[in-house]
Amino acid sequence: MVGNREALLVGARQCIDQAGLARTTARDVATTSGVSLAAIGYHFGTTEALLREAVFAGLSDWGQVLDEAVTATAAAPADVRLATVWDHLIGSFAQYRGVLSASYELAAQTSESDQARQQLAQALERTRRALSRTLAGVDPDVDPERAHRLGAAHYAILTGVLTQWLADPAATPRGAELAAAIAEIGHSISPGVPAPTPAEGVPA
Repeated sequence: MVGNREALLVGARQCIDQAGLARTTARDVATTSGVSLAAIGYHFGTTEALLREAVFAGLSDWGQVLDEAVTATAAAPADVRLATVWDHLIGSFAQYRGVLSASYELAAQTSESDQARQQLAQALERTRRALSRTLAGVDPDVDPERAHRLGAAHYAILTGVLTQWLADPAATPRGAELAAAIAEIGHSISPGVPAPTPAEGVPA
């Protein structure tokens, strides 16, 4: 049986998906979850704290997409794997649109809340580590400095792609295009390295 705390988190996630973070109220969550308003204060202290936890729980769920992509492409050549992983990530945006959009709203609130800033920083670090392992092939436990550097770069690309998708999904580049573009950027910095065509992709 689902307890009140879990029911509130599920209800908050549903409300965020439907109305967005800023427009979700305590009464919305209580009604959707079938739990009393008083339970929000009992379990989370404030509505804002409940909504933050619901967003971060959703982002954690979304993080599993990376693991799924790695498993699905483990046997593929490196160039195909990178393009496929990007396609897998982009394909997940629709299912997680609510929490992904809400993460931008939370980022805008970090100047007002130290707790929100700390929670977001922890979530970003987890994502950077996952991206370094998945897209750059660097184990953050073995080479933490390189993993942080490459994970941050891939995260910058990921958030840029997400922003484009939120504004115009049809114009969002495909995985093969992204992989080739990353290779072109590397080639422009190190001209001695051949730049692959979009059909070839790039090594992870």
